Amino acid sequence: MPRDPAIPIAGGSLSLGAFADPLLVDPGPSLLSAVVETYREAAPDLVDPDLHALRSAASDGPEPIAARAGLPSLTVLASSAAFDSVTKGFRDASRLAALATADVIDLLTLADPQPNALLAGDETGCVLVGVAGEEDARWRRVGDDPTLRDRYERTVSDADPYRIDTPSRCRVYAAFEERCGRAVATDAVRLLDPGPDLSATDPVGPRTRAYVVGARHRTHDRTLRRACEDAGLGSPSTFTRIKRRLIDAGLVETERVARPVGRPRERVVAADPLSGPPIERVADVLRESLGE
Repeated sequence: MPRDPAIPIAGGSLSLGAFADPLLVDPGPSLLSAVVETYREAAPDLVDPDLHALRSAASDGPEPIAARAGLPSLTVLASSAAFDSVTKGFRDASRLAALATADVIDLLTLADPQPNALLAGDETGCVLVGVAGEEDARWRRVGDDPTLRDRYERTVSDADPYRIDTPSRCRVYAAFEERCGRAVATDAVRLLDPGPDLSATDPVGPRTRAYVVGARHRTHDRTLRRACEDAGLGSPSTFTRIKRRLIDAGLVETERVARPVGRPRERVVAADPLSGPPIERVADVLRESLGE
């Protein structure tokens, strides 16, 4: 049986599955991160899948994983600042994106701050007050109010969705496997795995890393850019700029590939500084060569 997602509270835990149609209102970054973490612990194959799970999900899609896990659906009404805080890093953002893509968590933007965070269902609701624990931040459940959720129905219906630009790991893997094959998909995920600190603004960020993986596998440029676009990493024009930057730095070269019919295609090929190192060293080589 899958583990029931539960928020750590003083003296125990608060099960999300115990609330009918649960709504979480105005969580701070630490509480929102704890929610994502409890879903990750309950369904790692959905939220933070390893390569084995990614290969299965590429065939089944994320929805069957969520259905098999039996996860409770949660509506989160939070400030843009709270969402932005927990999606700065690529890995953290991809975890929340996985939950949103599978319709496990519905992300809505809260316009006005509330006095406290609260968790409410159709039959009960409570305030969550932060308390300082010895090792980590926890929360205390206060009150039992069955009318709490009803008071936020109008706010929920009027709220704008929060959009996550970072794709889930499942989406990245599936796009590269379909367009470029399993080996490219595997390396793409591995190179995007340095941890939660990799941000979209990193000079050697997710887009550059994904394109470099294709070059190391001598992928056709058009196919590679389509894979990056399908993965939700950026537009084709974005990868045109990345390609030029890598060529100018002497890290990538191009080859024309003749075809029996139609115009020749162009293959991107990693040059010597980039083609030899193991995948774990590629980001360091990029930084050294690009002077970042």
